[in-house]
Amino acid sequence: MTELWPWLVLIGLGAFHGLNPAMGWLFAVALGMYRQRRAVVLVSLLPIALGHALAIAVVVYAVTVLGAAIEEAQLRILSGVLLIAWGTYHLLYGHRHRVRIGLQTGLVGLAVWSFVMATAHGAGMMLIPVLMPLEQASAHAHAHGMPASSSLWIASLAVAVHSLAMLCVTGIIAITVYEWAGLGFLRRGWVNLDLLWAAALIGIGLLLLIL
Repeated sequence: MTELWPWLVLIGLGAFHGLNPAMGWLFAVALGMYRQRRAVVLVSLLPIALGHALAIAVVVYAVTVLGAAIEEAQLRILSGVLLIAWGTYHLLYGHRHRVRIGLQTGLVGLAVWSFVMATAHGAGMMLIPVLMPLEQASAHAHAHGMPASSSLWIASLAVAVHSLAMLCVTGIIAITVYEWAGLGFLRRGWVNLDLLWAAALIGIGLLLLIL
């Protein structure tokens, strides 16, 4: 845990996920406008963040367990191939499989929607390269007498740091759009974050295979 950069990347990826309207703030704003209450926007952020965190946790804990079972080189190759495959699929077919949910949904439905959206975007997969140095540090700690449970503690902390960054950015954008900007600016121009995300998945996957 002496390395700072993985934690900064976790925060940066969380901020990027929060910036993406497909990850939740757009729905929170739309739900708030539909019910004409700012409180609805704020309450909606909690299940959105929870669903996102659960989707991230599935990948993070899977990588933690897998990293203890196979060699680092094998994990790197497997992760690279998985990132490239998921990024390519998302680039070619992701727009055809949008998850739709009505404005009458409750908090549980919103959490499920957020979980499915984060999973479909491969949000947790992008954390794999960041988790590798953290797992290496944990393995080094094990060699010096620290318990194996430290790996799960680091994984849980990674999920918490990433999700908190996502929640903060999502909340700031949602309130800003609801109170001042409105949704009209999306029609005037918005960066295609899905395209950027798919390219990033493929790019990171290639780096894992090359390095």
